[in-house]
Formats: sequence, structure tokens, C-alpha cells
Amino acid sequence: MKPINEAHVAEPGLAVVDVAAANDQTAFAVQELLAARYAIAPADRTTREPGEPGEPGVRLRCFLDLRQEPGS
Repeated sequence: MKPINEAHVAEPGLAVVDVAAANDQTAFAVQELLAARYAIAPADRTTREPGEPGEPGVRLRCFLDLRQEPGS
């Protein structure tokens, strides 16, 4: 994953959430739970760590704004 940009956490109430899960379905389910409670910039895909053997599972990164209501 790319490094976290300073702008992503520049103010109180902004957060970056990295999800590690066994599969895409689980990672997106966690993202949906977050989206039901917080305003988020959702991820549209997961990533896998390259290499041999690499890390197990998938990763997903989304950005939260705790200052806003979901859907705004």
C-alpha cells in the first residue's frame, strides 16, 4: 500500500483505516460497517502483498471523516 499522505490526517476527526482480512468479502463487509456509521471515502478494490510467499489474505484502505454524517 502507498504511504499515508499527510492530508489524510491533517485535522482532528480524519482517519485512515487499514483492514486486513482473509478475503475480499470480509474486507468489504468491514468497510460497509464503517460506512454505516461514518462518512468514508471507500475503497473499490483490495490488494495483496506481493512476493513469495507474501502475506496471507487481502488488505483494504479507506478514509474516514468523523466530522460528517454518513452519506453527506
